[in-house]
Amino acid sequence: MSRPVAYLNARLVDPASGYDGPGAVIVTEGVIADIAHAPDFGRLSADIEVFDAGGALLIPGLIDIRVKTGEPGAEPKETLKSAALAAAAGGVTTIVVQPDTNPVMDEPSVVDFILRRARDIELVNVYPAGAATKGGLGERMAEIGLMHEAGCLYITDADRPIVDSKVLRRVLSYAKAFGVPVAHRPADPWLSTGAVASEGEFAARMGLPSVPAIAERIMLERDLALVELTGAPFIVDQITTGAALDSLRRGLDRGLPVTATTSINHLSFNEIDIGDYRTFCKVDPPLRSEGDRQAVIDAVASGLIQVIVSAHAPAPAEDKRLPYDEAAPGAVGLQTLLAALLSFHHDGRIPLIDLIRTVTSAPAKLLGLPAGRIARGAPADLVICDLNAPVVIQADKLISKSKNSPFDGRRLQGKVLRTVVDGRTVYAI
Repeated sequence: MSRPVAYLNARLVDPASGYDGPGAVIVTEGVIADIAHAPDFGRLSADIEVFDAGGALLIPGLIDIRVKTGEPGAEPKETLKSAALAAAAGGVTTIVVQPDTNPVMDEPSVVDFILRRARDIELVNVYPAGAATKGGLGERMAEIGLMHEAGCLYITDADRPIVDSKVLRRVLSYAKAFGVPVAHRPADPWLSTGAVASEGEFAARMGLPSVPAIAERIMLERDLALVELTGAPFIVDQITTGAALDSLRRGLDRGLPVTATTSINHLSFNEIDIGDYRTFCKVDPPLRSEGDRQAVIDAVASGLIQVIVSAHAPAPAEDKRLPYDEAAPGAVGLQTLLAALLSFHHDGRIPLIDLIRTVTSAPAKLLGLPAGRIARGAPADLVICDLNAPVVIQADKLISKSKNSPFDGRRLQGKVLRTVVDGRTVYAI
């Protein structure tokens, strides 16, 4: 049994309680045993190990609900262990892995494999998302009930939109019976298939196949209509355009049970960052216009978008060193998520406590997780971060097996000093 640990002299930020101020935390047997809204607890028992945070930020561990790995089936891209190590280095204590593996996570046996591997690795918390349809092909409904019982947190076909409205209606209706959310990518496939950029002057000048922003709104309107019909809890998987935000707002005004996510990539970059066909910036959905990026930032600031994800999607060098329209989409993001997120605090765009909420208490509430908060009895999943420490992202030094980071070379502020999962230190510098 490990000794209790007291984390003293910290700036405690806990969005679940709304507290932002001096604080201290005692961790015992993997849970938070006590909290003080003061720098310390006064005199402590001799059997308690003391960690002086030196005024650093102490927040709940980050929860990233959209992470791809290559395991099973494509381990050279990323394994569960390499993803977990990258997550720990980035202050992410819980990840939800996507079902588009090989085999696809469309039955309980694959869900069980992921959970057993996570227990063996014993680093961060790893949960699976189950496929909505067999093989992720959008044709026949997968074993949603059995996968949910086995431990998957939500249902999704990941990057593939479900085109058949009857199939999606069945998925939503069935998932509602189990109280499990369904996540769906809003992208009209007839407009977006084959596109690698957003339609506009830049894509035309670069000669890139493009998709109009309206493709996101068209599919989202369909999805919201089916949510209204079924009443199922629904996750908009990466909203990225201003036009779609208007549809989302109207849906929420009607009281629909909808939560929207966006990726740190679409908050941090626009289509111009593609530059001279920079494939590290090829993501799915493609990077949007600066106007769309600003609209999405404002939506996060207002609370219209409640959850931010890394959209971690590893791709090895041989899949990225290709002509832009042939290169694999995706970017690694677990290790850079927190520092990139803090940019919006340093720029004065979004209050710190609201930023932290999008990656802690908001996703925890969405998926019914006990983590994401600093409260007595809660899991001791914590991050200590130097809010102002400069960080230069060097892609070749990232822990992920793949190094495809659009943040390569970018200067950020916010260095993770220590990551704690269930009271265990899983990363420290």
